Amino acid sequence: ISMKQRLFCMFLLFMFPLLVAGCKQAGLLANGTRPDLSQLQELQCRPPKQGDLTAAITTSLGTISVVLFPDLAPMAVENFTQLAAQGYFNGVPFHRVQPDFVIQSGDATGTGKAGASIWNNHAYPNEITSKLRHYSGALATANAPDGSVGNLSQFYIVSTPPESAKKLSAELLRENGLSDSAIEAYHTGGGLPYLDGLDTVFGHVYDGMDIVDKINDAQLDSNGRPVHEILIQSVTISTYTTAAPASDSNGTAS
Repeated sequence: ISMKQRLFCMFLLFMFPLLVAGCKQAGLLANGTRPDLSQLQELQCRPPKQGDLTAAITTSLGTISVVLFPDLAPMAVENFTQLAAQGYFNGVPFHRVQPDFVIQSGDATGTGKAGASIWNNHAYPNEITSKLRHYSGALATANAPDGSVGNLSQFYIVSTPPESAKKLSAELLRENGLSDSAIEAYHTGGGLPYLDGLDTVFGHVYDGMDIVDKINDAQLDSNGRPVHEILIQSVTISTYTTAAPASDSNGTAS
């Protein structure tokens, strides 16, 4: 990345812990839901289409439904879906929760210090695209800051509220390459723009952000681990199917 982008990342790495502090659950609407982004132009804001690849991450608190993007992050999606088919994620805990930041899982050892890949446990390259960003609800590959673990089975889901992103001016974000539609998505729904270009986004939650928020709100120990263990029970891969239209008594679609 450019020097300007590096300075931007350094600024946000310093600022974001300050921005998210004290605004726990502030991104939720009065009825406890998150803002509806379906009218925005960004790919991740759109509802899934017929035939899209999806994952149902069933946890001990409920199910998180995710649409996957194999055309934009093929290796990350292949690794995730094949590990899921092998049952790798079954019984794996959320070992790290940073409130109003991310929830993280995917390490079968439960320590956050390991992981697996379908390529003899070797990491694969980052798959970076401006079409996928770290909006709240983004599913991304997890990389250890020291580089010891990265692009294996660990993943995180962004849970940052809009109030944090709104404190970053549109001018600042625009100067660092974000389009007006991306800025609107960050300001409306929240997210972590400083991670764009650093980690691979390969999916996005389209149903079950209330479950993400429950995990985000869990009681934590001093290491950021839920005091009461939260487990992934299963990850089921399928294709999205739209509901068939209702029929009247004459068999006519209504």
